[in-house]
Amino acid sequence: MAEENLKAKTLSGMIWSFVQRFGTMAISFVSNIILARLLTPDDYGTIGMLMIFIAVANTFVDGGFGSALIQKKEPTKEDYSTIFWWNMLLSVVLYGLLFLGAPAVARFYNLPILCDVLRVQGIVLIINALSIIQQNQLRKQLKFKRLASVTVVSAVLSASIAIVLAYMGWGVWALVAQQLMLSGFTAIQLWVLNKWWPSIIFSTKSFKDLFGFGGFMLISGLINTLCNNIQGLLIGRFCSPATLGYYTQARKLEEIASTSFVTVVDQVSYPILAKFQDDKTKLISILKKLILSIAFVTFPLMIILIIISHPLILFLYSEKWLASVPYFRILCFAGIAICLQGIHYHAVASIGKSKAMFYWTIVKRTLGIIYLIVGLYYWDIYGLLWACVAGSWTILIINAYLTSKYVRYDLKEQFMDLLPIILLSIVSYIISEMTLYFIDVDVILKSFIRGGIFSISYIVIAHMLKIEAYTQIKSLLFEYVKKK
Repeated sequence: MAEENLKAKTLSGMIWSFVQRFGTMAISFVSNIILARLLTPDDYGTIGMLMIFIAVANTFVDGGFGSALIQKKEPTKEDYSTIFWWNMLLSVVLYGLLFLGAPAVARFYNLPILCDVLRVQGIVLIINALSIIQQNQLRKQLKFKRLASVTVVSAVLSASIAIVLAYMGWGVWALVAQQLMLSGFTAIQLWVLNKWWPSIIFSTKSFKDLFGFGGFMLISGLINTLCNNIQGLLIGRFCSPATLGYYTQARKLEEIASTSFVTVVDQVSYPILAKFQDDKTKLISILKKLILSIAFVTFPLMIILIIISHPLILFLYSEKWLASVPYFRILCFAGIAICLQGIHYHAVASIGKSKAMFYWTIVKRTLGIIYLIVGLYYWDIYGLLWACVAGSWTILIINAYLTSKYVRYDLKEQFMDLLPIILLSIVSYIISEMTLYFIDVDVILKSFIRGGIFSISYIVIAHMLKIEAYTQIKSLLFEYVKKK
């Protein structure tokens, strides 16, 4: 009975995480289309130059304690209050450092406006720190419906404000306002809805206990965040703001596909996997189903985006963004690997192997940085983009190895489970290519027809051969609809 209840909660969590992620994605997608027509590549490039500083500081604020609170079976009131006050103190200190260092950042990029932008944008650190505990409490309790409503409402309000400001000619400040409003509306709603207030207490014992796991998660997170955003720093320093703007837009579009469905699964999977950290057989069973579901949805999605990339960007963002097309196509190859990185990471984290993850994070991220430097030095922006692809696949292989070593889901077994989906994707692509090989039609129309043929071939073959992932997803959806 308990297992059935957990299954129901997991499925409900998946559905509401789907609503949250794809609701905000749709809002972000539509608002970005409008903003891309009102703003310039330089505006996006300016924001892109600062993302590494904000992202690293945000990782510091969370400090891995959010993951530690979810991984811990029964967090106490002292645990929550201690981490809340620590987050607040650290956010203020980090904002102060960003405020003082803003002139140096502007000189580094040789762009004076960055000083004021960073000082204003940095306020988001303090706002985010206010709501970290509330978010993690709702995640641990699997209350994803509440999280979904908060996120969607905040996205609508912040996007609306940004569009109005962009129309009024605020330029890059419209993007800054969007980030601040998004965090602000989220924090306000979480404080109103979650009904949790911190006690005036700071327990050194709680801090030490949580830091034992969270400390390694913090360092791993910092390295991951730094490496995920270092491309923007390198492009901003050695290329033009417009080039960074094209890259930023291409990456945003790629991430919508490569991380949207995955984020839904990851958000629910980590607390679920943590519940079965002592039952390896059940853990492997759940993990396998999650991996196959992610691969079945995201692999073909990335291929379709490669096929329709030119008309897609032309239709969404207009001709001034067409330089993003080749960037986008290359990043989609990285996206195929990115799809499966997170689930392996959470599987190892769920059983408390943060120390091993930390050591391997150093290895894989060091390799990634070497790829980026070599790629940029010898082949300019395209070398850097293909270095991103190589780095993404390196991370996936290492994460899968760690799953094999600690969770005991054998590496060869992982590959054999994924092989039907890989072959299905390849065969469907070949069919889409062969169908239009001798047909002379408009390039844009040809791209959409190829994408449609690929999609139909993929689903029909999966249904005919009863591919495990296809059957699994269909069964889950049918079960959910039947209950409703």
